[in-house]
Amino acid sequence: MPVELTLHKAAEELRRGDLAGVLSARQRVAGLVGTYPQRLDLRERLAEVYRVLGQPAQAGRWTYLSEDRDPEELLAFERAYRRADARLVALSWQGRVDEAPTETARTRLAALYLEARVELQHELEATPNEETSWGACLVVMAGGTFVLVCFLLGIVTLVQFLWKLVS
Repeated sequence: MPVELTLHKAAEELRRGDLAGVLSARQRVAGLVGTYPQRLDLRERLAEVYRVLGQPAQAGRWTYLSEDRDPEELLAFERAYRRADARLVALSWQGRVDEAPTETARTRLAALYLEARVELQHELEATPNEETSWGACLVVMAGGTFVLVCFLLGIVTLVQFLWKLVS
């Protein structure tokens, strides 16, 4: 279905005002955003649907790259996705920063990528030495092995029990 027709159907569903219509509109517009992630107008339409649903964090998510955005929605989005890398994933941006259609979107994407890089660098610097990391891995592996052995013993016991019932 062409983009404009899909948007028209979504607008009709929103005008109906019932929950089923709004959810259908959300699905339609979200599908368009997934197909055309670089179209900011589609992202803004999805934000409109989330406003109707009373979800400011999602509205802020989809207007994050827009020229005009609501500060309260932006704050709600940043609270819901506290880390920059989580916000990047949530934005569902596909492509390079320089492929963003506006200077505002390019600037915001670049700043978010930089923030995520700085967060990651701080984490790497704060990570204890490799010996501690290997020790943690060994503890996790030992715990996993214990769970696996218990599971296998349970299966063997169950099979033996069922065998006695059948015999």
